[in-house]
Amino acid sequence: MKNMDETKLAEEIVSVLQPAALRACTSERDVIRYAVRGKLLKLRSIILDRDALRRLLKDAAAAVKIEYLKRDLLRSAGLRFEYRYPRPSLVRRTDPALALATNRR
Repeated sequence: MKNMDETKLAEEIVSVLQPAALRACTSERDVIRYAVRGKLLKLRSIILDRDALRRLLKDAAAAVKIEYLKRDLLRSAGLRFEYRYPRPSLVRRTDPALALATNRR
């Protein structure tokens, strides 16, 4: 794991899908994007955050977590249009008053 960078890690994670169905998009500074094509797949894009991948590489349980991500990607391919790592929060707390009200419940 120590010799791997986030791009190679991203390639390893998406390798569970058919290579013909994947196309790497231009690299961006903060994320790695893949376009997915396939009639049997609902999934159309994969977006992996570079910072999160770097943290994953340094994690002691990286191998287990990478295997989990691969299984999660395979499971999501038929269910979701977009796969993101890390998953965005379901509750966005932009308003401090809303955050306080949510935490009190």
